[in-house]
Amino acid sequence: MPYSASRRSFLIQSTASAGAVAAGIPAWAGPANPAGLKLLTSIDGVFIPPKGDARMKFSFPWPEPSVAFAGLLFAFEIITFENSYALDPALVTVDAGGDLLTLSARGFTWAGGQQKAAGGLQATIRRAADGALRWEVEARFAKPIKAIKTIVRGLPRGRLSKSAGQWEDPQDEERCYSYPDLMGGMGTPLVAVEDKDGKVWAVSAEQTEVRPARFYFAPGPDAYKLELLYEQAGWRRSGTVRTHSWRIGQGADFAAAAAPHFEHVKRAYGLPAFQQRPDAPAWMKQTSLVLALHGQHWSGHIFNDYARQLEILKWASQRTDPRRTLVFLAGWDARYYWDYPRFDVDQRMGGEAAFRRLIAEGHAMGYRFLLMFGSNIANPAAPGFAKLANARVRTVYGEPMASDYVDWDGDRKGDASMVFMNLAVRSWRTHLADRITDMVRRYNIDAYFLDICGLWENNPDGDMFVGLKMLVERLARNLPGVPAVGEMLYDAQLGIIPMAHVSRYPLYPKAQFDHVAVFRHLSHPAPGGSTGVHEQGYLPYKPAAIDDRVIPTITFVGDTLERHAALVEADIETANRRYKRVISPDASQ
Repeated sequence: MPYSASRRSFLIQSTASAGAVAAGIPAWAGPANPAGLKLLTSIDGVFIPPKGDARMKFSFPWPEPSVAFAGLLFAFEIITFENSYALDPALVTVDAGGDLLTLSARGFTWAGGQQKAAGGLQATIRRAADGALRWEVEARFAKPIKAIKTIVRGLPRGRLSKSAGQWEDPQDEERCYSYPDLMGGMGTPLVAVEDKDGKVWAVSAEQTEVRPARFYFAPGPDAYKLELLYEQAGWRRSGTVRTHSWRIGQGADFAAAAAPHFEHVKRAYGLPAFQQRPDAPAWMKQTSLVLALHGQHWSGHIFNDYARQLEILKWASQRTDPRRTLVFLAGWDARYYWDYPRFDVDQRMGGEAAFRRLIAEGHAMGYRFLLMFGSNIANPAAPGFAKLANARVRTVYGEPMASDYVDWDGDRKGDASMVFMNLAVRSWRTHLADRITDMVRRYNIDAYFLDICGLWENNPDGDMFVGLKMLVERLARNLPGVPAVGEMLYDAQLGIIPMAHVSRYPLYPKAQFDHVAVFRHLSHPAPGGSTGVHEQGYLPYKPAAIDDRVIPTITFVGDTLERHAALVEADIETANRRYKRVISPDASQ
């Protein structure tokens, strides 16, 4: 649709929601505008001042010259490491016809339009046969570009779902979601909007390599202003950047709207079907129960030493088939976290002989063992850390990334005693591979657990996903048949790790469960509520459910059997019945 169309014709050709937002937005009169862009600013069509929860923003109207396509309004800008730049409308051309629009800019403005800067940007938007829009943006500038922003107006107000998570109605509040996000739970770059009629709009980043993607929703009376940010790889720091493809599509319900995104993820990262995965051994595909045996807390408090853990396994073997049971050992290697990255048996827990007996006798009963390793965190005070110090995670600005999100010592403030580590750096990747290889070979361990491996930070030193993939591939060569298990996996990781430690995508669960096995997080409380070595402390205990796709997981702390044996037995019985129903319907006890 040509941009010289009247407001009335624009409304007729737009969706109702897009028309509603456009109708109330005044044009910013001033500079030359040969392409007939709508000269909007950052405060047009949104609540100013914001209502409720909001994000920081410029305190003046920032230019957002916009072009219309398929019922939406699109604007673009670049962000360097020293400023932000809007398109100069005097230097923009638009070539639109049918289902294709190309916008080209030969310059930018800064200081809110008061100054000009040389450079270029081209955005190409296509409409597919199903009505979905896809676009890519390429920019060049004299200084390194940090991010390219697309601004979209016209999406309806409504409930939001990030990464196929449960719906949330933010009302008049703003929202900002970042991928990949370990703590915020954004495991795939997808946000859905459900309008008042139940129609769902899916907004996604169609990536083929892991990069930051941010989704910012600013509400107005009738519609959202959406900002979509692509951030360049921090190790490139180039003045020429091309984004991944962005996509906006619609569906009658969530599944219909989200399916194209998850199909893209499957293709892009080669996600295999779980039952056909060569990296998932046969025992993993038959696992019906996980026993999480907690050892030594950060403080040094021991819940279960090696000898006590063996007693628990003997007790459980009388109530379930150990051949279908995975034993997850957390806090096995001295003080939880504090002694990372030593990753070796601990004398206070019973020493080498007791640990060897635990594994050997457990194997004789039929159990499989999963040993926990910190994939990207270490104590800088640990002996030998100096040779690993170059692998500390840095932000995209080159400064150390803080690891102060846990209050370990109870002073009611996050502790900065630990540092994040980057698997893209050879020194850390080699150290971790050597420690895992040594422990697996010495004690015949069945699988290794990579704690916090869902962390990904843009940084100057290399792609953390690529580093993780290199680690897993190296260990596959060193330890054939010994699989990786990971915490809080994001989408790309489902292609290289066959078992996950946190469920994802509740509105579209097949996107995870079709590809990996899943059991409960380390913070899953024992009967009685204790989270053991995990820093949470206490959480409400929930019994295992027979119809849950997550593998039943039982946490054992110091008093679990003495005080809560009946609850443990009930969970074991649920796991046994679930095995017959879900994993092996023809199985008999």
